[in-house]
Amino acid sequence: QVCAQLCRRPCYCPWVPPRCPRGSPLVLDGCGCCKICARRLGEPCDFLHVCDQSQGLVCDYTSAPAGTGGTCNFEDDEEGCEVNGRLYRDGEVFQPSCKIQCHCLDGGFNCVPLCQEDVRLPTPDCPYPRRVEIPGKCCPEWICEAQDQHLLRDARAVSPLLRHPCQEWGTEWSACSATCGLGFATRVSNQNRYCRLETQRRLCMVRPCPALPAAFPA
Repeated sequence: QVCAQLCRRPCYCPWVPPRCPRGSPLVLDGCGCCKICARRLGEPCDFLHVCDQSQGLVCDYTSAPAGTGGTCNFEDDEEGCEVNGRLYRDGEVFQPSCKIQCHCLDGGFNCVPLCQEDVRLPTPDCPYPRRVEIPGKCCPEWICEAQDQHLLRDARAVSPLLRHPCQEWGTEWSACSATCGLGFATRVSNQNRYCRLETQRRLCMVRPCPALPAAFPA
């Protein structure tokens, strides 16, 4: 009955198919006539505007008023994550890049670095260590730079009890390790009492995690 009311025969479709955003494939509409962009997780849907079935999504009408459209959700009502246009199921482990590994959990995801966060302290044979990207390798590596020895001697002459006894240096703060809830950001810096390179951490929160649904009785 719905198909008879909404679907015209024969089909009348635009000559040029629509250009879909990344992660949204071209599919046939609910009438099986024209190609449309599949709706993604959390996007509105109805009989004509179908969800991306390749990602296990269905049009969920449970929370929509009668007579209105629904929202694309997983068929088994599990939470999921969307990262760079790709959907991951709740509990799935994935790697957006070779440097980090993430875990999808309760609509958000937590990530941990795969590269070592080691710190190389200045030594007489390597007074100015610097971490650089190496072609063909994922994780950066430490190299020793040749600097003016006068600067090194002047830096050593300053008392180590001063707050910043040498030239300040530090990396930018990393992205928060969690997309929802409490996480941490890291950086490497010598901005401390003894002017030594160290890994520093601070708490961060992008947004609160969504409340978990109440458990249904068995």
